[in-house]
Amino acid sequence: MSQRFRGYLPVVVDVETAGFSAHTDALLEIAAVILRMNEQGELETAQTVSCHVQPFEGANLDPKALAFNGIDPYHPFRQALVEKEALDHIFRPIRAAVKASACKRAILVGHNAFFDLGFINAAVERTGYKRNPFHPFSTFDTVTLAGVAYGQTVLARTIIAAGISWDGDQAHSAIYDTEKTAELFCHIVNRWQAASDESPWLAQSGED
Repeated sequence: MSQRFRGYLPVVVDVETAGFSAHTDALLEIAAVILRMNEQGELETAQTVSCHVQPFEGANLDPKALAFNGIDPYHPFRQALVEKEALDHIFRPIRAAVKASACKRAILVGHNAFFDLGFINAAVERTGYKRNPFHPFSTFDTVTLAGVAYGQTVLARTIIAAGISWDGDQAHSAIYDTEKTAELFCHIVNRWQAASDESPWLAQSGED
C-alpha cells in the first residue's frame, strides 16, 4: 500500500451537514472507511468508523438541508460528540492505519471530495486539532473516476453502472454513502490494475 499511491493511504469519507458552507453550517455526521491491500494486491475495505456530531456554537442549520438528510441535530438519542471529540474518534484509527501500512499520510477519497475535505478542514481549524492525518488539499474524487469509467457522476447511478447493489432508502446516511463510495473506489482501482497487468501501454503509463 505504501508504494501504490506515493505513500498515501486512501481513506473514504462522507459527511452529512446542515448546509453547503463549511465555515458557517453545522457538521452533523462523519463516516470514514479505511482501505487496505490484500495478498492479491487488490484494494478492499478494512474498517468503518463513524459518529454523530453536535453543531458547533453559532452554527447555521439550513432547514432544507435537514429535510434532505433527515437529521434532527438535537434528537436525544443521537449521542453526538462535540467536534473535537468527533475528530479524535475518526482520526485515531486512521493515524494507526497510516502507521501500520508504512504510509506517510492519509488522503481523502470522496464523491465530490472537496466538499467533505472542506468540512473536515473547517472543523480542524475551529477546534485547533493538531494531528489531522489527511493531506490538507489533495484528494481522490470518485466523481472524476466514475465519469471516466462509466460516464456517470451521480453516486447512485454510478454504483448501479458498476454492478454494485444500491438501496435508495439507506442513501444520505454518512455510513451507507461512505461504504458504497469505498466499494466504488476499490472497484475502479482494481479494474484499472487488472487492465494494466494485461496491457503494456497501461502498465507503462502507470509507471510514468
